[in-house]
Amino acid sequence: MAALSLIRRLLGKKTDAPDASPIPAFFQQKAEQQGYTLSAGQTRAIAALARETQHLLAGQPTRSLYLYGPVGRGKSWLLDGFFQALPITEKQRVHFHDFFARLHRGMFTHREQDDALAVTLDELLTDCRVLCFDEFHVHDIGDAMLITRLFKALFQRGVLVLVTSNYAPQGLLPNPLYHERFKPVIDLIDARMEVLEVSSPQDFRSLPQAQSAQRFTSGQYVWPGTARQREALGLPAADCPPQPLAVGNRTLICRHRAGRSIAFTFSDLCEQLTAVMDYLLLCQDYDHWVIDGLPQLADCPIAVQQRFINLVDVLYDRDKHLILIGAQPLAIALGGQAIDLARTASRLGQLQQADPQPAPDPVS
Repeated sequence: MAALSLIRRLLGKKTDAPDASPIPAFFQQKAEQQGYTLSAGQTRAIAALARETQHLLAGQPTRSLYLYGPVGRGKSWLLDGFFQALPITEKQRVHFHDFFARLHRGMFTHREQDDALAVTLDELLTDCRVLCFDEFHVHDIGDAMLITRLFKALFQRGVLVLVTSNYAPQGLLPNPLYHERFKPVIDLIDARMEVLEVSSPQDFRSLPQAQSAQRFTSGQYVWPGTARQREALGLPAADCPPQPLAVGNRTLICRHRAGRSIAFTFSDLCEQLTAVMDYLLLCQDYDHWVIDGLPQLADCPIAVQQRFINLVDVLYDRDKHLILIGAQPLAIALGGQAIDLARTASRLGQLQQADPQPAPDPVS
């Protein structure tokens, strides 16, 4: 219980305070149940979450929080736990891709209004007092301009915002062509949010206990995708013909579908002009995914690498069962230049590895 005592000291509350936050005890119990030892960064973040929970429940002003650090250090674990333990119903947990897709749709629908953003937020965040915003990153200058307006609107509404990101605020939108134009958002984050680093020498996703009953972590990476492997795993053949697939108002290509299972080639989803909204719509209808033909990403254009990153983000966040088929070991295939590939590698590293089957002994 040393971590719990440290959190209470950081919080500055007596252990028997009648208004003590439920957050520290929740995380201590969760860590013990899962066999984790809280890192110093996690402990500081939990103390800050507990403090703001006290303020929220007491009807006092709150300060939003920005948690950043390398992949696999427990940021989403903290966000999900906080959301679960927070004893109110006026809360939402959203993912970057999903929220911005809905935000763009709503603003287009209300484009004739004087303030389309305000009208859209009224719809998306009705009575919301806490917004948990996972996997925050910015690579598009259009989104960057919208984020400035969004954060200002959220703070004006008094919403407690919890953000997790792989990037410190200064590392957002690193493209030097646009970074200076994004500085107002960075300044706003620094002024209105407590920025905390959540770091640890250990990538928690690599630990055995991270392999839970989730659909995603029960998936597989299969290489090199031989006919024998495919037959043993009940996977579609490598030469399945293309099939048209209606997705929203568009027509994409898939290779096989049955019930809530769907199969694509890497090219079908990442080398074509697909978008995050396509992946989100597909997730409404399909839980079991096969993606065939993962190439060496280093040989692919950055736009193709980014589509694959976005696709894995959506499948991971939606906890879909994934079988990914490549011609090489995963570590080799995931070389590339896109700056978010480290997150993708960490997530795909949770898949079970189906290595090549040894060749049978020759008949003498």
